Amino acid sequence: MNREQKGAMIQELAAKFASTPYFYITDASGMSVAKTNKLRRLCFERGIEYRVVKNTLIEKALETLDTDYTPFKDSVLKGFSGVMFHPESGKAAAKLIKDFLKENKDSLILKGASVDSSLFIGHDQLDALENLKSKAELIGDVIMLLQSPAKTVIGALQSGGNNLAGILKTLSEKEAA
Repeated sequence: MNREQKGAMIQELAAKFASTPYFYITDASGMSVAKTNKLRRLCFERGIEYRVVKNTLIEKALETLDTDYTPFKDSVLKGFSGVMFHPESGKAAAKLIKDFLKENKDSLILKGASVDSSLFIGHDQLDALENLKSKAELIGDVIMLLQSPAKTVIGALQSGGNNLAGILKTLSEKEAA
């Protein structure tokens, strides 16, 4: 790769990192060709883009962004690196890695991830990443929490209105009798 090609690759990666808020950096160095092809197929099926990129190119692309990715330099950007991009979900790649590891033990290692500019470093963060809620799920939870007291008040008013009407009817029937 000459200097111009590297510059073009850095610009392309920087644009991809800037436009994709969810990316994972993995190490698949110990995998056979068959397992690598299986991983790529699984990524394609789930809408995840998987690319193998040199660490120096990743580092230079990340330097162009507003977020501080310096913690990645020490531990994440060492050895073999594959980058998984997903445009909509911060946990899609985590689920894919977990599913892949069920059949292929210790073949894929999560080195680091960026979810909405929050950094997760190390394979031990995989469970936390898998349990992340998407923006839509969080908004749904907030709306449900806000609706709950209103529904309770409306229900109490409606049942109270029926009770009050029943009491008034009973009282009026007693007076008539």
